[in-house]
Amino acid sequence: MARVKGSVQTRARRKKVLKMSKGYFGSKKLSYRTANEQVMHSLQYAYIDRRLVKRDFRKLWIKRINAASRNYGMSYSQFMHGLKLANVDINRKMLSELAIHDDKTFGALIKLSKDAIAKEQKASAKKVKVAAA
Repeated sequence: MARVKGSVQTRARRKKVLKMSKGYFGSKKLSYRTANEQVMHSLQYAYIDRRLVKRDFRKLWIKRINAASRNYGMSYSQFMHGLKLANVDINRKMLSELAIHDDKTFGALIKLSKDAIAKEQKASAKKVKVAAA
């Protein structure tokens, strides 16, 4: 059987890594060994950050909703609890957009949430009276 030489594949692999390391500082773009190390780390960071960005945006939306709901005298947790009681199913991204761009609609949601909480408190007060009797 003939001997297989791997120089073509090796050269292609190294060129691929050096192409990916374009723009790095110093020997990280010139030397294959350091470039490969940096490219592997960069790919790991990219993978991790694709997940972290989702967390960061959710935190931002929650902060915006909290700030807007406090303008109406309600905390974020109370607001979300009221929406859940009222069976309103809007995600945080849309609530955040409403808080920024459409204050009237957001105010209506706050009112809906407050009404649902008041209704629940009335119902729980009735249950306490019935249990006591």
